[in-house]
Amino acid sequence: MWTSLLHSGLASSFLRLPHVPPDAEQLRAAGAGAAIYGIPWDSTVISRSGANYGPRGIREASLQALSYNATLNIDLVDALNPVDCGDAATTLANAEKTFGSAQKDIGSILAAGALPVTLGGDHSVTIPAVRAVAERHTNPSLVLVDAHLDTASDVGGETLNHCCPITRAVEAGFPPQNIAIIGATGWLNPRSELEYCRQNGIEIVWLEDILENGLKRALDRVLHAVGRGTDGVYLSVDIDALDGAYAPGTGVPGTGGMTTREILAIVRRVSARGLLGMDLVEVAPTLDPTNTTTTTAVRILLDALAFHARSASRRPRT
Repeated sequence: MWTSLLHSGLASSFLRLPHVPPDAEQLRAAGAGAAIYGIPWDSTVISRSGANYGPRGIREASLQALSYNATLNIDLVDALNPVDCGDAATTLANAEKTFGSAQKDIGSILAAGALPVTLGGDHSVTIPAVRAVAERHTNPSLVLVDAHLDTASDVGGETLNHCCPITRAVEAGFPPQNIAIIGATGWLNPRSELEYCRQNGIEIVWLEDILENGLKRALDRVLHAVGRGTDGVYLSVDIDALDGAYAPGTGVPGTGGMTTREILAIVRRVSARGLLGMDLVEVAPTLDPTNTTTTTAVRILLDALAFHARSASRRPRT
């Protein structure tokens, strides 16, 4: 009860979409091609909190958008028939129980043949999502858009931490050679996490690579890594990949990060390959009174859905 009271807001659903519970049978009956699913959880952050309000803030900001984009000439309702599955049932201070429930719900979305779109929450919410995807796919790939590598084995002994989603994805069954990280930069990437990437063959495209060699060449490297006979791509977007000027509402706002145009170009090209699932995390609306961060998050999500819908590699629903 308290979770629903805390996180209920002006927007009952993303983009005013119909609400359908995360139940495979009901999602199939609704003909859903994509499902928004919030995990209002930030109990593992080691910086500023507030990402637990992410799903609420993103839904509220989505009220300022339409389902139709004139430039792309696409209406997401017609193309994907998306729905909103509401939020995960969170258990205070219990990541294992919260993530177990979320993994089950996301698994139901996948079983219905819909694309799960998870709203965080801190970056640990990627863990139940990739576990659910790995249960249904034998050779998934992953693209992480982030200023940080997020390959810690644990933080103070806690393995379900927002610094650990890539490590947990590998353990869940994502081959590390099919994982690419793009946009990492700054002074918060430990040597141990870099060594993990090197030892396991994870492709890193630093932000400096983009600046020196251009975005197209950087994306070619990313898509080569994730396109080698894989089932499809899971896309994880941490809003702190953006420069703090574009996304101040996050736990660790950075300096010298990506521009909004750069992150949109990345999301569009990756999504055009066809997604297995995606998440957008670390949006902390209470840290940004201008609502710039939540508005940007909505744009990223809508562009990802549009290019996924237009992808020639979209699989038939099962």
